[in-house]
Amino acid sequence: MKRVYVKEEVCIACHLCEVHCQVEHSASKDPIKAFNRGQAPPMSGARVEERKPVSFSVRCYHCEEPACVYACLSGALQKNPLSGVVTVDTEKCIGCWTCILACPFGAIKQDTIRGKISKCDLCPGQAVPVCVSNCPNEALIYAESKNDVSGR
Repeated sequence: MKRVYVKEEVCIACHLCEVHCQVEHSASKDPIKAFNRGQAPPMSGARVEERKPVSFSVRCYHCEEPACVYACLSGALQKNPLSGVVTVDTEKCIGCWTCILACPFGAIKQDTIRGKISKCDLCPGQAVPVCVSNCPNEALIYAESKNDVSGR
């Protein structure tokens, strides 16, 4: 299964992965309308950690054995047996945050406005996740394994 990997040595902490993720997951898909002050902005499935001199994007790794899915009390988190993608059904999410505690990568975020969680879904319907296709420094790679990242 393909996942998004980061090349920490070239990440410039521009946060564009977060912005493009928010726009992609907004109702309008428009960068101006997505951040309209009259509505709550969509949550990003990515988060940039800045630990100078290294910065890197953190997002769901869609683990083989996802602790978040096992910890989910409501069954809102599911792993697709065919694709391997871990998805969240926001209708089922009760905002208990146990998945956040269980995730070893800190990849699940609280959407306190909606009382739900937010995480990377690998942009269904896109050939390549928008965070990867819009990274100006090519710090994000969509690949089968971490080895494919270092070989580029």
